[in-house]
Amino acid sequence: MNADVKLYDYWRSSASYRVRIALNSLDIIYERVPVDLLKAEHKGRENIARNPQGLVPTLVLGDKILTQSLAIIEYLNETHPDAGFLPESPLGRQRVRALSYAIAMEIHPICNMNVAAHVVSLTGDGDVARGDWMRKFISEGLMSVELMLDHSETGAFCHGDTPGMADFCLVPQIYNAKRWGVELGNLPRVNEITERCNELPAFVAAHPDQVK
Repeated sequence: MNADVKLYDYWRSSASYRVRIALNSLDIIYERVPVDLLKAEHKGRENIARNPQGLVPTLVLGDKILTQSLAIIEYLNETHPDAGFLPESPLGRQRVRALSYAIAMEIHPICNMNVAAHVVSLTGDGDVARGDWMRKFISEGLMSVELMLDHSETGAFCHGDTPGMADFCLVPQIYNAKRWGVELGNLPRVNEITERCNELPAFVAAHPDQVK
């Protein structure tokens, strides 16, 4: 482990999963420090001192404290010249960001654990309401991503033939979709890319089942 690099995360957090993939892709050795969301450790004083939003992940690099998964991934891309998480061209970077944001800023926030718990508290329908909510918004969001992937720049991965930030977002979202029983049969491009990613060591090692 690298004592200067610590990742505070939760094993099943999609945002944490993204950052684990990015770190693994760069062969960065890091110490993983679990923050148990089910025990509300993310809302505790220690986590808020690191992450004022009371969220995960938080990446600590020596005296630097980084939050927000996509901002962390872009930082890693900028500080590692050969990372290739985003394309070199401005138009390519725009497309990868658009795909990433479609997942991380459109699907993920409304399916966040706190949001789903609030829906349950308002409806009183418990797990039925939670499951219906998750399936509706994950399904609709992934269908939009599928349509976005109908593009000449889509290759073996979301953009071209090298996995990048959009793939780092897609794979955790598919893991979450399966967890909630979302129908994925109508997403051929999404499924092909996800299967290809899940054969790569960086993705395999970041999988929740490998770190819980």
